Amino acid sequence: MSFAAGATASGKPAVDPALHDQALAILQKSISFRTVDGAGQVPAYAEYLKSVLVEAGYAPSDITIEPVANTATLVARFKGTDSKKKPLLVIGHMDVVEARREDWERDPFTPVLENGYVFGRGSVDNKFEVSMITATLAKLKREGWKPRRDVILALSGDEETSMVSTRKLAEQFKDAELALNGDAGGGLLSEEGQPVVYGLQAGEKTYADFKLTVTNPGGHSSRPGKVNAINQLAAALGRIGEYRFPAMHNELTLAYFRESLPKLSGATAEAVKRYVANPEDQQAIATLSEDPNYVGQLRTTCVATMVEGGHATNALPQKAVANINCRIFPGTPVAEVQKTLAEVAADPEVKITQENTGSVASDASPLRKDVMAAVTKAVHANYPGLSIVPSMSAGATDSMHFRAVGVPSYGVSGLFMKDSDEFSHGLNERVPVSSIDGALAHWNSLLKDLAR
Repeated sequence: MSFAAGATASGKPAVDPALHDQALAILQKSISFRTVDGAGQVPAYAEYLKSVLVEAGYAPSDITIEPVANTATLVARFKGTDSKKKPLLVIGHMDVVEARREDWERDPFTPVLENGYVFGRGSVDNKFEVSMITATLAKLKREGWKPRRDVILALSGDEETSMVSTRKLAEQFKDAELALNGDAGGGLLSEEGQPVVYGLQAGEKTYADFKLTVTNPGGHSSRPGKVNAINQLAAALGRIGEYRFPAMHNELTLAYFRESLPKLSGATAEAVKRYVANPEDQQAIATLSEDPNYVGQLRTTCVATMVEGGHATNALPQKAVANINCRIFPGTPVAEVQKTLAEVAADPEVKITQENTGSVASDASPLRKDVMAAVTKAVHANYPGLSIVPSMSAGATDSMHFRAVGVPSYGVSGLFMKDSDEFSHGLNERVPVSSIDGALAHWNSLLKDLAR
């Protein structure tokens, strides 16, 4: 099976129908593994993926499945011809978030092909990309492709939870040239199916949760005094809610605004134009900060997400607790944000502690010319002239841990979808079957260009 020479009538790269069918079959089989936290099925799923690669010609010794905590990692090495070159990593994750049968229209772990979609938990996040990458690597092995550098498929098993396996992989491959992540980036289609933009993820804000706690002796509610744990906490939360962290920028965020500009109009376009010309323009920053689509690209953000307090309706509260969720601009130490929260709360009786979320701080990856050229080529083969917009995501992916050990990492998913088809982590997750061929061509192009 191979990519046919030339292109289709639409100008897009032609894909062998047999390869399409294999990729679809891998995706459907992948969904059937209930790889949620605690179910113990990640190792079995990894064994299945290994069998696909071995059948394509990989030596069993080149594929390692290693237990990690209650999950596992899979590492498959496609050997290159030049051992002196650093390896190219391709990363993704095998686990999925929980899904309950009683909540879904269909069994979330029984793949259903219906109305042009594959339904099932993980059909998008992240088993679509894992399946497309696996199918592409199998095809390249069958064709006898000889990359110059090793290509290493490194799949984690707990990206959706503690990322213990991710940290292990990042440490294991911290000497890699770069990492291509199938769990980030990707293309947006309009509701009419036309391409809108392609996002290349090159950075992530650091995720951090802080617990704010106030404790008082309490007492009878008929004898209130000046001290009240709920009131103290509420006052601190109010001050934090009004605070704005300083605006910041880097190569990645400036590129994001610059490349987004042609798609914008009105007051937003004018503000972005002024900001790109002068990232210190306070009026432009103020205008963009009012837009939820852009505020996260401008600064660290912290917001109250949970609160609880008191123990009885007729008693003064003995304890009040709140959670502050922060998305921290790359390069900003978490400890610095915690210190700022304490200063803004302005009450020494409000104790602020950081929760353990498994997140680590990491700098944005440089917008390397070779990566940008390879992504542009791959995207334009399917969608000529489409804008490639570098982005910094507010959520966390495996890339965070690779960047933290010095491996430049890029979210380069081959999936193009409409907003209305996006149900990752939600009910009735689905992926368009029509997206398969483009994704296969995308990964074929990227691997051949970047493994030189």
